[in-house]
Amino acid sequence: MSSITSEVALDLFPFLQVYKDGTLKRLAGVEVVPPGLDPETNVLSKDILILPKTGVSARIYRPNLVTEPQKLPLVVYFHGGAFCAASPASLEYHTSLNKLVAEANIIALSVDYSLVPEHPLPTAYEDSWAALQWVASHKEENGNHEAWIKDYVELDEVFLTGDSSGANIAHHLALRIKESNLSYKMKIAGIGMIHPYFWGTNPIGSEVTDQFRKELVDKWWLYVCPSDKGCDDPLINPFVDGSSDLANLACDRILVIVAEKDILRDRGKLYYDKLVKSGWKGKAEFMETEGEDHVFHIFHPDCAKAKSLIQRLASFFKM
Repeated sequence: MSSITSEVALDLFPFLQVYKDGTLKRLAGVEVVPPGLDPETNVLSKDILILPKTGVSARIYRPNLVTEPQKLPLVVYFHGGAFCAASPASLEYHTSLNKLVAEANIIALSVDYSLVPEHPLPTAYEDSWAALQWVASHKEENGNHEAWIKDYVELDEVFLTGDSSGANIAHHLALRIKESNLSYKMKIAGIGMIHPYFWGTNPIGSEVTDQFRKELVDKWWLYVCPSDKGCDDPLINPFVDGSSDLANLACDRILVIVAEKDILRDRGKLYYDKLVKSGWKGKAEFMETEGEDHVFHIFHPDCAKAKSLIQRLASFFKM
């Protein structure tokens, strides 16, 4: 790469760099690992093609010792990465999903949605929606069925779960379900939202004093979703005009998890507070991890607080 083309035009730390010639270099989630049997957790995984026409794929996980006719909850998982980085094959996410499946005794489907900039938003949402429709199709007699879902999943116990941008995706899918016929095919038992990626133009909480990180998150969103609405686009700010009412979320339970030092912490807390007051008929739960930052459990999966977070999620899936 020449000195001219290697000049960085935009630095989206810690996710990627965009060079002046239009090429980009991803910095996060680039170390990938294959599926298979994880000896530490005794969890089995494999990669599957969900929609051959569009290329949407996923990594599916199950406990190695699950036996028929045992039926387990299904967690449809959406990874983080600000819509522009990481995948189910990323080392950190593969490790986290193995630990979650082992702790909760679930089947997990980690969706490999398309990333910005190669696939502009709302492609990530559309890929995720297509994956959810595919899951629902397992209630039909014929179709592109996955044996692990057909044999081991209780389709009336489906959870949507994600961290950061993945939690944002889960939120929007739960609203879309209410407006579609998908709710007649599949029941969403709950949503696990880990450090959800919501934002807004006007600063709240720690955003007021932490100008550096406020500008950083502004830059992330304006890159992945350039629009005249900026950081008040309904995709990222669920409380602006044009956003759907939280009362329309199609599930019975929601767990919102935040981290004390996360710049997104106050948005997550606001989401929980608004949810409780929205008229939504379900049960809202809230967990805050003291002394930790954004998605700490992904980067430090063996620390005590990460284990506590995974245990809290596991109990949420079992209740």
